[in-house]
Amino acid sequence: MTRHIRYAAYFCVLLLAALLVNAARVQVVQSPAYDDNPANRRATIARYGQPRGNILVGGRPVTGSRDSGEQLRYERTYVDGPLYAPVTGFASQEYGRTLLEATEDGVLSGSDPLLAPLPLLSDLTRARAAGGDVVTTLDREAQRAAYEGLAGRKGAVAAVDPSTGRVLALVSSPSYDPGELSGNGAGAARAWARLNADPDKPMLNRAVRQTYPPGSTFKVVTAAAALDAGVIRNLDARTRSPAPYRLPGTTTRLDNEGDGCRDAPLREAFQWSCNTVFAKLGVDVGVARMGATAEAFGFNDAGLRIPFAVAPSTFDTTVDKAQLALSSIGQYNTRATPLQMAMVAAAVAEGGQLRTPYLVERTTRRSGSTVAAAGPRPARQVVQPSTARKLRQLMEDVVREGTGRKAAVPGATVGGKTGTAQHGVGNSGLPYAWFVSWAQADRDMEPKVAVAVVVEDASADRGDITGGGVAAPIARAVMEAVLDP
Repeated sequence: MTRHIRYAAYFCVLLLAALLVNAARVQVVQSPAYDDNPANRRATIARYGQPRGNILVGGRPVTGSRDSGEQLRYERTYVDGPLYAPVTGFASQEYGRTLLEATEDGVLSGSDPLLAPLPLLSDLTRARAAGGDVVTTLDREAQRAAYEGLAGRKGAVAAVDPSTGRVLALVSSPSYDPGELSGNGAGAARAWARLNADPDKPMLNRAVRQTYPPGSTFKVVTAAAALDAGVIRNLDARTRSPAPYRLPGTTTRLDNEGDGCRDAPLREAFQWSCNTVFAKLGVDVGVARMGATAEAFGFNDAGLRIPFAVAPSTFDTTVDKAQLALSSIGQYNTRATPLQMAMVAAAVAEGGQLRTPYLVERTTRRSGSTVAAAGPRPARQVVQPSTARKLRQLMEDVVREGTGRKAAVPGATVGGKTGTAQHGVGNSGLPYAWFVSWAQADRDMEPKVAVAVVVEDASADRGDITGGGVAAPIARAVMEAVLDP
């Protein structure tokens, strides 16, 4: 009898060992397969089982959470959704996440290990910490001024602080309400279909994901290359620039919008945006130096993130001389995002130094304690300080007595450059209106804001679309919002 009991005990131990081995196999070896199985809704239920952390602008949340009472309990809500959509993106139970809702999802959802007070215990229990908050660099008043300035017209605005790289405004128009996509019901599906079918593409972030021909605003880069290379030494010396200018190796003649551009000094050519002068300057500088200067400003950089990805602005370095002439006035293959052109203006304002732009100041726990902070951004020297000083003079002249006078701000020094970019087959498309600028209040020691505005505005009369007439007033409103104490 004792022997049978012993055999039974051995058999029970064997069964117990088999159960433990099988449990380990299921929980350790096969865990990833179960986690990724579409039928496993535990992770999804846990994600939406608690309120999501918030995205803050000016110390106030522009997001929230609503208790739906459903199995996926909490849905995302937005305050002034269309105003901040180019920054927040959307967090949808059905369609995923975009922009800050995507890049900062670990903090917002509570899954980031840094949020857990006792990480080892959290790993064992798989408990999810409360969602943390994301504090942005945005200036509330500047963001609203940009949004209201566009007034629903197709276009975008980007504004940065030249001395730090902080993104102060990021607006795309037309916009949309990301709250319409938050749930998983029929309403969200209808909104998704409507937004994707809209020919105006309201979900396209034109400030960072759309590139445009920058037109005459690119002449800031061309002037910088010419000054750095020593092709131009005196802003007031006559240039050898015929008008019209025959593109090298072709019979095509390039003209100007106005008169007085033949052999115009750089100061006058910049002030009145003479195409012939800058096209020839680009050829004189050469593709290598033009390309190097454009890339120093940030063109051809596919790795820029703020923290979500920014579409690369491009300057083609494989062009012939005729193509280089057109590229040097912001046409041909030259393309730029509004954020890139704000970076160009910021580098000029900051004495030739450029700081990488960023949008997240810090992330915090629900209690307010800091999880991670942005810290100072390193600066790189884009152009010589002497070149930057001359560029500042040129941009100030544009606002004081040139094509950008509508950007003038009382009590401040403002520099700017207008642009009217042609596009479409045979330049048949309605031109884009551009304006890039920076501003320094008389009481400040350094410029506080650099802005880029582009307006597509297909409803306007073609003759009325100029950077100075359409885009400059929007830039002025943004600059005033930042400079106003």
